[in-house]
Amino acid sequence: MKSNNPGICKDGNDINALEALVDPARVKSDVYTDKAIFDLEMERIWNRAWLYVGHESQVKSAGDYITTTLGVTPVIMIRDRNAADVHVLLNRCGHRGAKVCEARNGTAKNGNLKCPYHGWVFRSDGSLRSYPSPAGYNDVDFDKSDPDFGMPQVPRVEKYRGFVFASLAEDGPDLQSFLGQTIDTIDNMVDRAPEGEVEVTGKVCHRFRHPCNWKFFIENLHDAMHPMIAHAGTSDAVRRYVESLPNQEGVLPEAEVIAPFGGSYDFFDDMGFVGLPNGHAFMGGRKSIFSHYQVYPDYLEKMHQSYGEKRTEEILSFNRHNTLLYPSCTVRDNIQSIRIVIPVSVNETIIESWTFRLKGAPDDMLKRTLRYSRLINSPASMVGPDDLDCYVRIQKSAESGAIEWIDMHRHHGRDAQQGNQTTAVGTSDLALRNQYVAWLEYMTNGRADS
Repeated sequence: MKSNNPGICKDGNDINALEALVDPARVKSDVYTDKAIFDLEMERIWNRAWLYVGHESQVKSAGDYITTTLGVTPVIMIRDRNAADVHVLLNRCGHRGAKVCEARNGTAKNGNLKCPYHGWVFRSDGSLRSYPSPAGYNDVDFDKSDPDFGMPQVPRVEKYRGFVFASLAEDGPDLQSFLGQTIDTIDNMVDRAPEGEVEVTGKVCHRFRHPCNWKFFIENLHDAMHPMIAHAGTSDAVRRYVESLPNQEGVLPEAEVIAPFGGSYDFFDDMGFVGLPNGHAFMGGRKSIFSHYQVYPDYLEKMHQSYGEKRTEEILSFNRHNTLLYPSCTVRDNIQSIRIVIPVSVNETIIESWTFRLKGAPDDMLKRTLRYSRLINSPASMVGPDDLDCYVRIQKSAESGAIEWIDMHRHHGRDAQQGNQTTAVGTSDLALRNQYVAWLEYMTNGRADS
């Protein structure tokens, strides 16, 4: 049992204290409970990494905007009044710092954003346009053009195939260098569209509050030991229901989605795990839980028309599972969804699940995407609450001091190195170990011992 030692990491410059939190095959439970550690994560991970903001299709017209947060920093992604550019602005007024927009999405009147406190008005590029009773600022050393009085643009914004990313850091690697091989997953999602483009479905998402630390969600993405236990009730119920049905032709749509969660340890081992630099990772490649999904004939025909048979086969045989773009999101190219991680506090996180439509694809493809999200990702789903229950159990144990170290020993020392990839069988704890290599690198500014 650990001793409760609040503020274990008060001094972020104490490299030894940070290194002491992570062993090669275990991590201190303080990383889930200590507010000082959380604050340092926001500064050194979330304020530096490239983070997913949204998709251009969410802001199609001039003045369209969405609001979100990068780490704990509120931002607005808005389409410029000329409808050509997309800006990501800090969602705060340059006057007193009030949050300008609370709405999740909307359209700025005439392309302008107005603070609800004192009525300062900002252009879609964030510059200050006007303020009430301007005579009060004459001859008082006030410069309206000073960018500090505007809504500052996030230092770096880049787009890739319609997906918008931002970084709060002034410098660092460019987006494609940061993403590395995870960019293939984005490519595959878009290439699955006969027209070569995707768009977000609607203006709302499944928004799921998790009363636990942000890292539990991304650690669970590639935990292939839990489905057969945590999701056994759901998968067994579906199996029994299907067996009770009279003989029928075709696949029951709901069973197609849920059945893989009752797979075997051998199945997940064979999928394999690939760890990448910067904490990124994915499972599968040759096979995944989506490998058995039926290919609708009318969709296949459209893909053949667009790409030809050989290229279509290449696109549809690409089978990754839960590509993690550390730390902010996970992409499922086969089912066209992205889940976004939004840290709120050391023990609260919001998970947003967004779905995408393949342009040019028949409606059955979108129906399957929405079906998957409803059954797996929504707060009322048949799978997501199982996972959350497990996260909360660990969170409570860690907060109580009942456990000092979180174990990551499974298949430790059996990893294989292939260039910048670290690979292992699917049930290896390499999934966690790879994240904490990146975590320590960020938290120590690259000064930790390897």
